[in-house]
Amino acid sequence: MVHVYDLPGHLIRRLHQISVSAFASEAAAEGIELTPVQFAALSMLAEYPDIDQATLAGLVAYDRVTLGGVVNRLEARGLLERKVSATDRRARQMRVTEAGRQLVRDALPAIKRTQEVILKDLNAEERETLLGLLRKMADANNGLSRAPLRLIAGKPPCDEPDEAP
Repeated sequence: MVHVYDLPGHLIRRLHQISVSAFASEAAAEGIELTPVQFAALSMLAEYPDIDQATLAGLVAYDRVTLGGVVNRLEARGLLERKVSATDRRARQMRVTEAGRQLVRDALPAIKRTQEVILKDLNAEERETLLGLLRKMADANNGLSRAPLRLIAGKPPCDEPDEAP
């Protein structure tokens, strides 16, 4: 019989919980009020200004409806702004504000510390292997997701992950 603790899905769920908890702790230590999804949304909007909510949802692999609440909260805090699209009056284009850009820059030390916390027991080779395998699994199974990753022009948005938007 297979034990639940040996199932990849169970371990992935646990690691997600751990990652979110570590992120919250590190952000709080910096006095930053931000969730991982909010960070992802602001980061993508900094790189891709004037995109709509559906495009943003694809870039962060989050379902469009749930992301709507995230966007509403970020807009209420003055971290992004929406305007009616010039080409489609039904669509709203979004753009990160300067306050949103500054928050992303301010959060980068906490983001980096979060990665160190969750990877602390792995050496450099193990980290590289783990990240490679996680990318491979995520890419190979993207189509199974209720909110698949949809890249613009088929490539990741940023060549340098440590680069502040």
